Amino acid sequence: MSYPHLVLQREEPTPERRPRRRGPSHQPADPAAHGRTLQSYLGQAVTQADTDIGGFDARRLFKFEVQKGFDPDELRKVSPDVEIVSQEEEQVVVAFVSAAALQVFEARLATLAQGGLPVHFNVLYALNSFNGWLPEDRTGWALRRDGFPATDTFVLDAELWPIEDNPQQRQQLTDTFRQWLDDNNFTYIDRVVQPGIIMYRVRCNRHQAENLLLHHRDVRTVDLPPRYHLETQILQADVQTLTPPVSPAEEAPRIAILDSGITANHPLIGPAVGGTHSFIAGHDANDNHGHGTQVAGIALYGDIANAIANNSFVPSFWVCSGRVLDGNAQADAGFIENQIITAVRTLHNEYQCRIFNVSIGDTNKPYIGGHIRSFSRTLDTLSRELDILFVVSTGNMAWDQLEGLSWMNDYPEYLTRDEWAIIDPAPALNALTVGSLARYDQNHRMLRYPDDPAEVPIARHSQPSPFTRRGPSVGNAIKPELVAFGGNWSLNTRDDHISSQRLGEVTTNRTFATDGLFKDACGTSFATPHVTHLAGQILCEVPDASQNLLRALLVTHARLPAGSDEMFPDKNKLRNVLGYGAVDQAALMRSIDNEVTMIARGTLADKRHHFYEIPIPEDFVSQGKRNRELTVTLAHTTPVRSTRVAYKATRLEFRVVAAPDIDHVSTMFNRATTADDYERIAELGNASLGPSMRSKGTVQSDTWTFKQFNSQSKLRTDRLFVVVTRNDFPWGTSITSTDEAYALTVCMRDRTNHQARLYTQIQARLQARVRIRS
Repeated sequence: MSYPHLVLQREEPTPERRPRRRGPSHQPADPAAHGRTLQSYLGQAVTQADTDIGGFDARRLFKFEVQKGFDPDELRKVSPDVEIVSQEEEQVVVAFVSAAALQVFEARLATLAQGGLPVHFNVLYALNSFNGWLPEDRTGWALRRDGFPATDTFVLDAELWPIEDNPQQRQQLTDTFRQWLDDNNFTYIDRVVQPGIIMYRVRCNRHQAENLLLHHRDVRTVDLPPRYHLETQILQADVQTLTPPVSPAEEAPRIAILDSGITANHPLIGPAVGGTHSFIAGHDANDNHGHGTQVAGIALYGDIANAIANNSFVPSFWVCSGRVLDGNAQADAGFIENQIITAVRTLHNEYQCRIFNVSIGDTNKPYIGGHIRSFSRTLDTLSRELDILFVVSTGNMAWDQLEGLSWMNDYPEYLTRDEWAIIDPAPALNALTVGSLARYDQNHRMLRYPDDPAEVPIARHSQPSPFTRRGPSVGNAIKPELVAFGGNWSLNTRDDHISSQRLGEVTTNRTFATDGLFKDACGTSFATPHVTHLAGQILCEVPDASQNLLRALLVTHARLPAGSDEMFPDKNKLRNVLGYGAVDQAALMRSIDNEVTMIARGTLADKRHHFYEIPIPEDFVSQGKRNRELTVTLAHTTPVRSTRVAYKATRLEFRVVAAPDIDHVSTMFNRATTADDYERIAELGNASLGPSMRSKGTVQSDTWTFKQFNSQSKLRTDRLFVVVTRNDFPWGTSITSTDEAYALTVCMRDRTNHQARLYTQIQARLQARVRIRS
C-alpha cells in the first residue's frame, strides 16, 4: 500500500551565524616506523603468495599498494628481478617477484626499519603495503554480485595476466595453463590469446572454481559469462500486437524535448504529443534525424522494453517538442543558446512545460575547471527565473578515443581521466545531469556463439557505460547527480572491433513505417530521458512541485548500483562517475510502510538557520540487526555570475545533529560565531559523504546507514534535527533574493523489515506536533 509523502514542519528560532573557513590538513611521516610496517606487510604477502598454485615459472605474485602518481617501473630500481605485470588501479601494481628480488626487498626494509637510509629509499617511501593476489582479487564483478550458479557444473571465463612484451613467456604461460586445466579435469571450451589479453572459457564445478581456479597464480580474474541481453522479439513487436495508447488527461503535466524534433505520427508517441515547434531556421518541426524521436519515447514511457513485454503503453503526461537541431542532429551556424532561450520561453509560456530534456552537448567544450561556459550558464539562469527543471546528459566519448583492447583493459579507470570530463551544458549547477549505466552485456554474437569467448562486454550489467563522461562541475560540485541505463559496448578481442549492436536502450523509431516501431540506441542521450520520465511522474503526483523539490526527491531515492562502489575505491572518483546513483522507483512518487519520505519547503534569509526535527519511529530503532537508512537532501537554485570564481552566489547547506531538544540545537548553532566553533559542531556520524563533499552543489544529499541500535545510540538517547544554513558570498548581494527558496526531503527506510510500520508511526508524531502548535 502507498501513501502521499508527509510534510515536515519547521521549528523555531532562526539565529544568526558567521561564515566558516577550512583549515589545512597535516600528515606526519616516520620513516623507521614506515619500514617496520612494510616489513609486517611483506611477511603476510609472502605467506599469501605461497598459497597460490600453478604458474608457468617459480616467481611469486605480489600486489603493491603505492602512492598516487607512482611510476610502477620505479619498482625495478629495487631489483631488476621484479617484473611489472599490471597496474590494476592508480595505486595498485601487480608484479612477479623472484626469490632474489625478495631478498633485496627484505634487506632494504630492514635498513629502513632500523633508521638507516637504504638505496632507492624514495621507492620504499612510495609503498603503502604488500599483499598477495588473493581469491577475492581474482573474483570478477559479476561473480561477486551473483555468486556461483546453483547447477552441478557451469561456465566461467578466466582471464590470465597479459604478457605483452614477451611472446616466448606468453606461449609458455598459455601452454602451461592449458595443461593444468586438463590435469585438473576442467572442460576446455575456447580461448583468446592476444598480446593484450588472454581469456579461457571453461566448464567446471564449484570445487574446481573455488579451490583451484581462484588460487591459480597466473589467473587475473574469474567471472561469469555475460548474461543480460536484449530479446530480438522485443524490437520486432508490431503495432497490431500492442494496445493503442490513450491520450493523457487534458490537465496532465507537459514535458519538453529540446532536440532534433519528433516524429509526431509515431503510433505510440502521437496520442501524447502536446505541441511541436521548430526553432531552427529553414527546418520544420519534424524529426529528420531520429535522435529526438528516440529521446521522446523513453521520456514518455521510461523502460520501453518492459512496456513492450507487458503491452502497457499508458502515457501519464504530454510531451512537447522544441526542435533546436538540424537533420544531422547538429546546431545551425548561430549560437544554440539563442534557440534554447526562445524554445524554453515559448514552450513554458504556451504549454506550461516545467521539465525540459536536453540530450545535447558540445564536445568542443569539456569542463576542465575555470569558468562555466555560456550554454550551462543559460540553463542555470532560466532554471532560476522560470522555476523549471532541465535534465541534461553528461555527453559521450567516441569509439576512436582508445584502441580496441584499451577499452577493456583500462576500464573503468579511464572513466576518471581528464579527457572524460563532462561537456557543456552538463556542468550547469541548477540542472540535473545524468550519466549512463549498461543494462545488457550480451550482444547477438554472444547469443549465437555462446562458446566463443572472443566477444567481451566492456561493462557488465549496472556498471558505468564505457562512453559515459564524468564530473565534477565548478567548485567540485558532484556531477552527474544521477545515472540511468543508456547502453553498452562490446569488444571483439580477435579483430579489435567495438560494437554497440543489441546493447542499447530500446526506444521509438523515426522510420517506423519501414523499419519497425522500435530500435536500440546507445548514449547518455538515452539515459537522460529515463530521469525526465521519473520527474514527469512525480509532477503527476505532486502538481505544485518546484524544480527544487523534483531534484530533491529524485536524488533522495538514488542509490549506487550494487558493486559499483568497489570499482572506484576513491570516493571522489566514485561520485565523479556515478554521482548519487540510479533512482530507485519503489517509493519515489509515494511513501510505503517501510520507506517514508518527508517534505519541507521554505525560504531562508542570509546568515540564518532553519531547524527541522526528524521524528524517529519505534520500528526504526527496534532491536535486531538489519539494514536501515536515513537520507537527507537539500536543493536550492542559485543565481550565478561567470565573472566570479565562485560562480554561484548563494550558499545553502545542511547538518544533521543529535541533541536533547530544540533549545540545545539553537544554542549550539547560535554560539558558532566563528569558523572554528562551527567546525566543532558534531554531525551525526557515519555519513556516506560528509558536509564538505556534499555541499559543493545546489542539490546536496547524504545517507546514514544503521545496522543495529543499543541503549547508548544517539537515535535512542537524543532527538534528531536537520539544520539548514544560508551563508552567501558578499559579492552576490545584488543578485540574490532576501529570502531564497529551498526544498528539503528526509527519507527513512527499513530495507530488511518490509512490515515495519514507519509511515503510521511518523505520521502520528507529525500530527501530534501540529496539534500542540495549534
